[in-house]
Amino acid sequence: MNIKNSKFDKVIIHYFSGTGNAKSVAHWIGDIANDMDINIQIVNIGRHEKANEKEITENTLLGFCYPTHGFNAPPIVIKYLWKLSALKSKNKFFVVNTRAGLKMSKVFIPGLSGLALLLPSIILILKGFRLIGYRSIDLPSNWISLHPGLKEKVIRSIFVRCKRITEGFSLKILSGNNVFTGFWWLPIDLALIPISLGYYFYGRFALSKTFIATSNCNGCNLCVENCPVNAIYMKDGKPYWSYKCESCMHCMNYCPTRAIETPHTFTAIIWWFSFAMLPLIIIDLLTHLTDFTGLEFKLIYDILLLILSISIIFSSYWLIHKLMNIKVFSKIMKYTSLTSYKFWRRYKAPKKFD
Repeated sequence: MNIKNSKFDKVIIHYFSGTGNAKSVAHWIGDIANDMDINIQIVNIGRHEKANEKEITENTLLGFCYPTHGFNAPPIVIKYLWKLSALKSKNKFFVVNTRAGLKMSKVFIPGLSGLALLLPSIILILKGFRLIGYRSIDLPSNWISLHPGLKEKVIRSIFVRCKRITEGFSLKILSGNNVFTGFWWLPIDLALIPISLGYYFYGRFALSKTFIATSNCNGCNLCVENCPVNAIYMKDGKPYWSYKCESCMHCMNYCPTRAIETPHTFTAIIWWFSFAMLPLIIIDLLTHLTDFTGLEFKLIYDILLLILSISIIFSSYWLIHKLMNIKVFSKIMKYTSLTSYKFWRRYKAPKKFD
């Protein structure tokens, strides 16, 4: 391919990726830019790289590629965009999110975005940038805590399709055309806003407390060294996930000994108590000990539930980390975690697939 009718002198693509999906999209776009003789720079937000803003000219196109987390853009991406300097030249930009694509028989099933495209676009538009590209790429779902990784054959077929879609999108935007395919999903995305906000302000902190390291851990420190958001550190000789974890799944999918697991049974019990039993206990307590009614009652109930549920989830995670040093408990956690079984495949974006 050798096309030279680009409207841009340079393209800077900023990406964040946990298991390689968004990274693949960024490089596919970069390959098309190279074919069009455009100067290309790819910036890994997860490695805290930054583009040299002094080199950004009026004919520089800015791109942002990242996965969808909790029907939103990853917090590290949102923070990066907030800190990005507003440029006087009003550079054009595009946003691409990867979302949990699946395949049943020969039917490709798209994922959902929520605020993943909308929020970053609003931030950049408010800073003076001009949107020309807005679309989702349905690469394979990688949330191994919830389901096994897809079969290799399925992953490759999804990648072949998504690469073709990405290349078509790239040719259009690099030629200066507008592509707003993602807006077709706007009604559904808007309906998901409550979940998106719930995840950003609460869910991601709870989900960051759903990883443990079993006795398979050899202390290689790869998870600590390669965490894109520096959320893991060693505690009592084992990896410990802090609240900064964004559930990007990099550690679980790349652990060489498959030591990183999700303690499904323990998590289910703690969340059942926090969100099913605890509300009943609080209601009973408030009913017997206070005379509050109506809005007063509801407000106190909500505050107590939020404080107590977060406290229980965080303290239980500290507890399970301590108890994992006891062999009997460690084995129970391992064999009651679905992720420990061989049929529960891990996921990595394939480097070569066509």
